[in-house]
Amino acid sequence: MKLLKDILYRVSLVEVVGSTNVAITAVSFDSRRIEKDSLFFAVRGTQSDGHKYIDETIVGGAIAIVCEVLPEKMDAKITYIKVSDSALALGIVASNFYDNPSEKIKLVGVTGTNGKTTTVTLLFNLFKKLGYKVGLLSTVKNQINNDVMPAVHTTPDAIELNWLLRQMLDKGCTHCFMEVSSHAVVQNRIAGIHFTGGVFTNITHDHLDYHKTFDEYIKAKKRFFDGLSSDAFALTNKDDANGNVMLQNTRANKKTYSLRGMADYRCKVVENQFTGLQLNIDNTEVWSKLIGSFNAYNLLAVYATAILLKEDKTNVLTTLSSLSAVEGRFQYVRTENGIIGIVDYAHTPDALINVLKTIADIRTGNEQVITVVGCGGDRDVTKRPMMAKTACDFSNKVILTSDNPRSEEPDAIIRDMQQGVDVINNKKTISITNRSEAIKTACSYANEGDIILVAGKGHEKYQEIKGVKYPFDDLEVLQQNLKLFEK
Repeated sequence: MKLLKDILYRVSLVEVVGSTNVAITAVSFDSRRIEKDSLFFAVRGTQSDGHKYIDETIVGGAIAIVCEVLPEKMDAKITYIKVSDSALALGIVASNFYDNPSEKIKLVGVTGTNGKTTTVTLLFNLFKKLGYKVGLLSTVKNQINNDVMPAVHTTPDAIELNWLLRQMLDKGCTHCFMEVSSHAVVQNRIAGIHFTGGVFTNITHDHLDYHKTFDEYIKAKKRFFDGLSSDAFALTNKDDANGNVMLQNTRANKKTYSLRGMADYRCKVVENQFTGLQLNIDNTEVWSKLIGSFNAYNLLAVYATAILLKEDKTNVLTTLSSLSAVEGRFQYVRTENGIIGIVDYAHTPDALINVLKTIADIRTGNEQVITVVGCGGDRDVTKRPMMAKTACDFSNKVILTSDNPRSEEPDAIIRDMQQGVDVINNKKTISITNRSEAIKTACSYANEGDIILVAGKGHEKYQEIKGVKYPFDDLEVLQQNLKLFEK
């Protein structure tokens, strides 16, 4: 329970009607989750406007309202606070309500199109092995030490985020590593949060269904770095065309990492095999169980972050070599006769290129590469032909299939993908809407030594169709069918 006047600290107020000397038991922006004596935030969302539910929340027990437009009729018993941006105010108030937990923990945010989940998970596992109590906020899961909680969004809403950070502190965590999505930045979900550091992995074609243009997508990522304080660090991938853009206006301590040129932290891929990577990181040889040059970038970012957090170089590199791949990220199995099956979350053209180029670098040249790929519904439509073209350019056979169609018709999504298949590649491409049948067909094509890539869903354990999530695990289906067709 907190006094309203105290949790409004640092909020820019336009107008206040009523007393701020009232006790608040909870804060919420969801009218369905109102408690007695709570503070309701009327936030304008993509689907609905919280201002429509103000009266409903008062009936439910709200004692104070934060809004951008004051109601025409106001209840004399209720305190109304007018602000210019309810979502921004929500982030600041949520931090205050939970005693600003982000200021008391070493919080590192990782943003970028690809590599966020792998980077934060590797950081979490690294610091656990270094002996710390650690928190994780990722697309796959949220975790406090050994306690795992499912994740709904890549970045939680402002209230859940601060609650989770508070829980981490209460359970003794000293560090937390979290993914920061472009949606979260634009929607002010990280407003009021203090970051010890920010990491930029890369930026490629994605989320244009939401941001509309690539330029707006870049600006969303950049806003995260613009908001870092002078006592934080900003670590960016210098090899990415927009890496330096992220650093342009930040007050944070600027650092870079690179595989291709001069940077504060450097790495060279010495050897790349299906058994792992031999790397030279800052003039030290390191072996990793992870595969592919894209993972070399992830490992280098993890190393650099640990050094910036004042960890010992030798301890970091030694521990780094013991870390395993993240679930659904270039996760592979091998049959007795040498067929290799790979499951990867690659759901952008660039991520798919990275995975297929890694396969191309490792293969001897005689194997077939058979790729199963789909695109999600209710997401960026423009990348669909690009995904199909990428698969065709780097594969011997391609099966276009359903991913998470959500509210769209799977066949319509596949037709969009087919626009990227030219006449030359048409002969090696087929479409099978049923994802399970598509994976089964890929396995039936495979001979000794061939490589099957199932891309797009990775760690997900469901397929979302018309609002219903049906159990589905790419790795499980792949393994079952590899056994069925093992020759």
